[in-house]
Amino acid sequence: MPAVFEYRRRVLADEIDELGHANNQAYLAWMIEAAVGHSAAQGWPTERYLALGSAWVVRRHEIEYLRPAMPEDEIMVRTWVSAIARVTSERSYEIRRHPDGVLLAKGKTVWAWMDRKSGRPGRIPVDVAVAFAVTAGKF
Repeated sequence: MPAVFEYRRRVLADEIDELGHANNQAYLAWMIEAAVGHSAAQGWPTERYLALGSAWVVRRHEIEYLRPAMPEDEIMVRTWVSAIARVTSERSYEIRRHPDGVLLAKGKTVWAWMDRKSGRPGRIPVDVAVAFAVTAGKF
């Protein structure tokens, strides 16, 4: 199973803002879509987390916007787990225009493991942690 997950999509008309390029919120949505896709590809779809009575929740997002994504651009979001601690996991992202590979944005999300019943953070189970190879660096 790949340590780096690639998610491709086309910039949709409803993601375009009054300046004629993808709205900042679209980048965040693409990052979350890629994270969920990567998790599912590693054998951990949302339903499996819910069956455990747990879920990942966001503690922090960081996005550095470098170039605009334009209407109908094909983009590729690359994501990987860059750190795992007792209760949190850091996920990194690159958003590139495809096929020329121009870097449009880069970001990170810190996710916290939460018990859904108590609403409190908890230790990430070993079987969840080992499903995701920690990968440092850029791709």
